[in-house]
Amino acid sequence: MTNQKGGVGKTTTVANLGAALSQRGVRVCLVDLDPQTHLTMHFGVDPAGLACSMYDVLTGDMPLSRAAMQIDTHLTVLPAVIDLAAAEVELAGAVGREQILADKIAAEAPPFDLLMFDCPPSLSLLTLNALAAVKEVLIPLQPHFLALQGLGKLLETVSLVQRRINPDLRVSGVIFCLYETATRLAAEIIQDVEAFFASPADAKPAWSATRIYATRIRRNIKLAECPSYGTTIHKYDPTSHGAEDYSALAEEFIAAWPGAPVEARPAVAGPDEPDGGPSPEAAPPAEAPAPVRIDEAPEAVEAPAPAELTPAQPVTTPAAEPDDPPIDAAPPAPDSAPPEPPAAPPAVTP
Repeated sequence: MTNQKGGVGKTTTVANLGAALSQRGVRVCLVDLDPQTHLTMHFGVDPAGLACSMYDVLTGDMPLSRAAMQIDTHLTVLPAVIDLAAAEVELAGAVGREQILADKIAAEAPPFDLLMFDCPPSLSLLTLNALAAVKEVLIPLQPHFLALQGLGKLLETVSLVQRRINPDLRVSGVIFCLYETATRLAAEIIQDVEAFFASPADAKPAWSATRIYATRIRRNIKLAECPSYGTTIHKYDPTSHGAEDYSALAEEFIAAWPGAPVEARPAVAGPDEPDGGPSPEAAPPAEAPAPVRIDEAPEAVEAPAPAELTPAQPVTTPAAEPDDPPIDAAPPAPDSAPPEPPAAPPAVTP
């Protein structure tokens, strides 16, 4: 998760999206690479009391597992300290300094389904280490003009890292945060971003398949309050708009994630009977019976409907009895036919 502009909801998205994914059975590890340590403090961890952090991992021989902190079921955090600000100076002369983090991950193979990095709001050596270690980049974007201006520079950096360091790197998605539904500016910015990524002329290998997430993270004061309680929005106020938005984003994220664990699929796909195939292919076939049942339902509903409509037409038309008396007289005629024959015999006796 990266954006060179600060205040766009990057740390908030890493914390709450990661927590929402962990609640769906995804083993998530959140990595704090920001010297401001906001992600670390978001979970109630005091950076000053840490014996091991990402600073020790990047500048020393410390493995990732030594710095890992278990926050909740399926949720782990690799914390940061303010000393990370000096790591760039200490690593300036190191050989392959952009790939230190990638080498650490490759050497240990952490037992997680997903690693999410909270990068600093700058294109620094820490950000380059993250870009060299991951395969996908998520860009949180506030729908404001100034936030949009930094998007082009960020895409250039991603493209450069892809060509020179990490050929597998790509921009997988853009998430709009701090969204205000009542403003026309937000809608215009979103239209501009969608047009940019949809334009074939602007398509580059690094962002040719970028997804604009349909879920918008609305501006919500509860999202700003929950870090002060050292928890996520799902525990602080699960009924808030912030919790609803990040839950919806997590489901959309899993649906678009080819490597999503099978146990996380039922929260998105609905059926909890995955077949033996690979997890990304299991969800679409599982939904196949649903259209069949939906197709059968209209047949059952439409069959009686015409049968009741056709008799209903004549039944309602006799309501206009004053305009059509002969029609009213015709139905009673067969009913009144028996009384008339008894009147005829008295006329025959004389």
